[in-house]
Amino acid sequence: MTHSPSSTKYRAEQRRVIAGTTIGTAIEWYDFFLYAQVAGIVFNTIMFSEDMPAGVRTIIAFLTVGISFLFRPLGAFLAGHFADRLGRRVVLMITLMTMGLATTLIGLLPTYETIGIGAPILLLALRIIQGISAGGEWGSAVLLAVEHAPAHRRGLFGAGPQIGTPAGLLLASGAMTIMNLIAPGDAFVEWGWRVPFLFSFVLVLVGVFIRHGVEESPIYAEMTDRPDVVKDPRPVATLFGRYGAVLVAAAFIIAGNGAVGYMTVGGFIQAHAIQPEGLAMDRGQVLAAVTLSAFTWLMTTLATGWFSDLFGRRNVTIVGFLVQAIGVVALFPLVDTGSLRWLTVALVFLTLGLGMTYGQLSSLYAEVFPASIRGSGTSITYAVGSILGGAFAPMIAAALVNATGGTRAVTAYLLGMTFLGLIGATVLRDRTRIPLGSDYEAIQRGSHFLWQPDWRPAAAQLAAELDEKNKVLVGDRA
Repeated sequence: MTHSPSSTKYRAEQRRVIAGTTIGTAIEWYDFFLYAQVAGIVFNTIMFSEDMPAGVRTIIAFLTVGISFLFRPLGAFLAGHFADRLGRRVVLMITLMTMGLATTLIGLLPTYETIGIGAPILLLALRIIQGISAGGEWGSAVLLAVEHAPAHRRGLFGAGPQIGTPAGLLLASGAMTIMNLIAPGDAFVEWGWRVPFLFSFVLVLVGVFIRHGVEESPIYAEMTDRPDVVKDPRPVATLFGRYGAVLVAAAFIIAGNGAVGYMTVGGFIQAHAIQPEGLAMDRGQVLAAVTLSAFTWLMTTLATGWFSDLFGRRNVTIVGFLVQAIGVVALFPLVDTGSLRWLTVALVFLTLGLGMTYGQLSSLYAEVFPASIRGSGTSITYAVGSILGGAFAPMIAAALVNATGGTRAVTAYLLGMTFLGLIGATVLRDRTRIPLGSDYEAIQRGSHFLWQPDWRPAAAQLAAELDEKNKVLVGDRA
């Protein structure tokens, strides 16, 4: 079987898009998660005054993790606006370089012992820059992937940037594990933790090179090239003014996933298991268990993106939250045994549910919002959901353990957030394979909730009308 040059070029471009969004997003999240991993096991000891109690220093260290989420909406607002006005590709280059610079500088920071209060101030400033960059990355990356995909494979293509998240955790945990072997004990706290941060500079150069060769989203290019398509001059205002309820429901989904996910990527489980006032487990073994769970998350995320193409985004998401709830209930009873075996089992099962509520989100979000505000819609909704769920989850968990002396309250909190995600997935209507082009803008503006009319009949009718119109145009040219 032979392929035409145009089809071969199209497939090659699709491969470049998948590589560019997946690898670039993995590097971006490697930088972001590296900080969260180190916060509870290094920064709490070297970046704050030793006059503070250890538990308070840990809470403050996790607070710096959470504060960065408050700046994600700023990154999402800026990136979403410019993604809708200037394109997805330009935004992705800027976010990657910004994140890499901030991460590299963190690796060069002096400690509290060296410069006093300047250490936590500089640390927080660089973490805020990371938050702004992360807020702008996700929406543009997923749209570039999903808008290049054929309708029946959006979930699979969209899973590319989605697996960048667990891949980033895998890279961060793997780098930490390796450095723990190279620089064990006090050497890790003194200098070993810095190496993975400095290595980010090399990774960013690789990511920029890969993304430079990726073409702009065809849907955005169509909106730019066609004079009859008018761009929304105020996409953010339109999002909040017309689609506020949709934003909230969709944000609940990522909040339900994020709160639970940040038990690992936010560093709480690592700190709880490793610290002397926690379970006092071996640091290298705990990091290895987290690395294994990240691989499980990655594979489940990829599979879930594909399953959502077959069974629908909504159905897969609902099942995913039910599995996630089981993982939450089992998490701390297994972790608190202090056994490496049961810690690993708990984390692997938890990340199974995380992948089932994460792999399809890129295609789900892209299909929720109309073409004219899709960049703003996906970026800002993700940022809002991350604040509701992931932002302060590690800090809340640490505070609950500090206040109650146990982890039952943390389990209740995570179950509540999982239920919130389930509500969001349940009320939204399934829009799997809805046409994404600007011709279907009127269809995309409605049928968001389960109690609203189905979008399929109107889309089918419009498709027939457009097909007939194209036939007439071809006939006139002939």
